[in-house]
Amino acid sequence: AVAEGVLIGEQRGLQMGKLEGESLALQRLLTRRFGSIPPAMLEQIAAANLEQIETWFDAAINAPHLAAVFTPTSN
Repeated sequence: AVAEGVLIGEQRGLQMGKLEGESLALQRLLTRRFGSIPPAMLEQIAAANLEQIETWFDAAINAPHLAAVFTPTSN
C-alpha cells in the first residue's frame, strides 16, 4: 500500500511538472509573438488543464493576434 501511494504521488508530480512546463512554454511563445500578456490571460493559463494548454499553444503558432489564441474556432 505504501509503495502504491509513492507511485501515485510520483505520477501526480510528473503530471504537474509537465503542466507547469507546457504553461511556461505557452507564455513564452505568446510573449515572443505578441508582447506582454494581460493578467487575466495569465490567470486563464494558470487555471487550465494540459489539454487546454496544448490547444492554445497550437493556436498561438499561427494566430493573427493574442485574443485569437483564446477564441474557440471550428476546424
